[in-house]
Amino acid sequence: MRNNRSLVFVIVLLILLPSCRKKGDFSADVIVYGGTSAAVIAAVEVVQSGKSVIVVSPDTHLGGLSSGGLGFSDTGNKSTIGGLSRDFYHRVWQHYNDSAAWKWQKQSEYGNKGQGTVAMDGENRTMWIFEPHVAEKVFEDYIREFNIPIYRDEWLDRENGVVTKDERITSITTLSGKTFRGEMFIDATYEGDLMASADVDYTVGREDCSLYNESWNGAQPDVFHHAHYFKSDIDPYIVPGDSQSGLLPYISSEAPGAKCSGDSKIQAYCFRLCMSNHPGNRVPFEKPEGYDPANYELLARVFESGWNEWFRKFDLIPNRKTDTNNHGPFSSDFIGMNYDYPEASYERRKEIVKEHEKYQKGLLYFVSNDSRVPEDVRNRMKEWGLAKDEFTDNGNWPHQLYIREARRMVGMYVTTEKEVLGEVSVPDPVGMGSYTMDSHNVQRYVTREGFVQNEGDIGVPPKRPYQISYGSIVSKVDDCKNLLVPVCVSSSHIAFGSIRMEPVFMILGQSAAAAACLAIDDKKSVQEIHYTQLNEILLSKKQILEIE
Repeated sequence: MRNNRSLVFVIVLLILLPSCRKKGDFSADVIVYGGTSAAVIAAVEVVQSGKSVIVVSPDTHLGGLSSGGLGFSDTGNKSTIGGLSRDFYHRVWQHYNDSAAWKWQKQSEYGNKGQGTVAMDGENRTMWIFEPHVAEKVFEDYIREFNIPIYRDEWLDRENGVVTKDERITSITTLSGKTFRGEMFIDATYEGDLMASADVDYTVGREDCSLYNESWNGAQPDVFHHAHYFKSDIDPYIVPGDSQSGLLPYISSEAPGAKCSGDSKIQAYCFRLCMSNHPGNRVPFEKPEGYDPANYELLARVFESGWNEWFRKFDLIPNRKTDTNNHGPFSSDFIGMNYDYPEASYERRKEIVKEHEKYQKGLLYFVSNDSRVPEDVRNRMKEWGLAKDEFTDNGNWPHQLYIREARRMVGMYVTTEKEVLGEVSVPDPVGMGSYTMDSHNVQRYVTREGFVQNEGDIGVPPKRPYQISYGSIVSKVDDCKNLLVPVCVSSSHIAFGSIRMEPVFMILGQSAAAAACLAIDDKKSVQEIHYTQLNEILLSKKQILEIE
């Protein structure tokens, strides 16, 4: 009897095991890893190309920075933005054409204001400036409209979760134990975790100018292209004039490095804050836990020097809100405090994100309340607060830190400043860029004269829109044959400063997906597909690959 029971148990177990495996085992033609704007657009393109797709998103909220506070779009030349990227901005335009969208102000009161950016372009039926929740709704609409399977809060097992065979990814597994199998994979994260876990070649930091024969890469001390530097001589020491007293917080004791010298440092991160000055939609800036006004002593000294540009980057978006960005020598950029982020563990990254949040919340409280801040600035700042109807499940704070730069692939083709500046021809274009090569500050240090200064803020505009090569979104053939990387693209640090704009990420996301589907159809690696065919496909989908 006992033997019969044992036999029955074994038979039942054998029957149940396959079904248990299936619960955590999923497959599709294309697996998209990420929750960014590029990830959503890539998934839409896969469906439109007639293939199956699964989005595996570490994020709960979709859209990355596009829905995370960056509503004052960095577009550059809008004529370069086509395909699904332009469709996104068209859908935003459709939203704001409804009078119900204007809750906190009349549309006529907002108008088409913007520093060189037209908000509502009626002629082209696009809108380029928007509230965070509106962008998120558009991305969620895409998911519903195209019936895209999505698994949220799923984090890649970076140590053991990527299985490869013959230079091809066969599956990825997340920390929750779910496994996703596909013929093609797209890494659409800001960090490039899938790319790195697949042993694809990449870099972090600034290259020496000599590597790609560039002029604007590497350290650039004493170069000031924007207003984000100390225009007056500001003492860096805790006790002014006493170097033995130690440096004020967030000032490095290291020298900045010689001009053009490479390093592993990256440009600063911040949260793009959505603020409101409408009394019915304003959440006052509260004192954060652990607040220490000494952390903002350097800003107090900047104010005392006569600096008066605090409100310069309170860029207005609809409904009496802002997309508030860094501006000036001491602002929302947490300079030098993110160097380990690109390759850090998930736990350490969460700490870095929290450190940035604590820094910015303390900054807001300091400027609103500290007596060393000019009274007119304090009073005006108190008119603002976090927008009550944004990021409602996160204390009105953005879900997404602005990861301006992390890993960058070293792929088949490396885009450098030469391509951006139009000095060389670009093979096999899959999209275009046009924005200034824009790097935020990388470090804050003490000059030879004994004053504080920032380094790394560069802004060099291209003469005209430039092409981005297909080779910059695929790895070298010996690295991985079925992976495309439309965000952590193969480019130098300074070239990435132009490419790293949300409209471009969406453009490259669509092109990557189209290439993945073509590779499936032709049974080829992503490196082997015929560009002529890809070119025809992209043009049929209204991607802009060339401007006369």
